[in-house]
Amino acid sequence: MSNIVAYQGEPGANSDLACRKVLPGWTTLPCASFEEAFAAVAEGRAQRAMIPVENSIAGRVADVHHLLPRGGLHIIGEHFQAVHHCILGLPGTKLSELREVHSHVQALGQCRETLRKLGVKPVVHADTAGAAADVAKRGDKTIGAIASELAAEIYGLDILQKNAEDVAHNTTRFLVMQVDPAAQPPLPSAGGDAVMTSFLFRVRSIPAALYKALGGFATNGVNLVKLESYMVDGKFQAAQFYVDAEGHPNERNFALALDELRFFAEEVKVLGTYPASPFRRSESQR
Repeated sequence: MSNIVAYQGEPGANSDLACRKVLPGWTTLPCASFEEAFAAVAEGRAQRAMIPVENSIAGRVADVHHLLPRGGLHIIGEHFQAVHHCILGLPGTKLSELREVHSHVQALGQCRETLRKLGVKPVVHADTAGAAADVAKRGDKTIGAIASELAAEIYGLDILQKNAEDVAHNTTRFLVMQVDPAAQPPLPSAGGDAVMTSFLFRVRSIPAALYKALGGFATNGVNLVKLESYMVDGKFQAAQFYVDAEGHPNERNFALALDELRFFAEEVKVLGTYPASPFRRSESQR
C-alpha cells in the first residue's frame, strides 16, 4: 500500500488531479465509488484516500458525509483544488454539433449556465473522466463530456471549450484520509501552526439542545467555520451535524467546548485534526 492514494473516478478525473497535486510521485488508484476508495485504504490496498466534500458552486458532495463516521478513516489534511472544466468531443467535432453533454452531477451543476446557453441536454454520469471515456467509445459526435484537460489527453478527445464553469472561483475542497491518524504527516501539536478539527455529533432530543451544545464554542472563543446537518437513517426526527472548527482538541478552550458539547450530545466523534490549508488564509485576505 506504500505511496498509493485512492480516489473515486477514472484516470483524469478532478480527484486524480488533486492526488497528483498533493502527493506528487504517488501512484493513484481509481475506484468506482467513494465506498470503494474508503475500503481500499481500510483494507490496505492504498495508504491514503483523496475525498471531495464540497464545491464552491454546487455545494456538498452527496453521500460522502454518510461515509465519514463509518468508513474507518481519519482526516489528516485538506486541499482546495481550483476546478477548470472543459467540454470535450470526438476529434473534429464542432461545439454546435453537440446535443448531449455527459458528466458527474457536480460538474454539470458547476456548468449549468454554460450548458443552458449551448442548448444541450445535461446527462448525469458516474464521474467526469468516465464520461470522457464513454464519449470516446461511443463515436457519436452529438455527445460530449465535461472533464479535465488531462482526460482529453488520456482518451484522445478534442477540447471544444475551456473554462466551461459558470464562475472563475470554482473550487473543490478535498480531505486527505488514512487509517492511522498518527502516521506521517505527524499530528499537529496544540498551540502550533493553524489547525482544523473536524467532528460529528448528534444532539439529545430536548428543547434548545443545539443552542446549548454550540454555546460552549462561543463562550470559549472557538471559531466554527462550517456547520452542516443531515438526516440519520432516513428519520426526520434525527439529525447529525458535521463541524469544521479552528483549533486543536488539546487546547484548553477547545477541550472545554468539547466537554460542554458532550454533555448535550448523544454522540461526538472527532474525525481528525490536521494543518489548515494555506488557501484559507489567502481567501480571508481577499
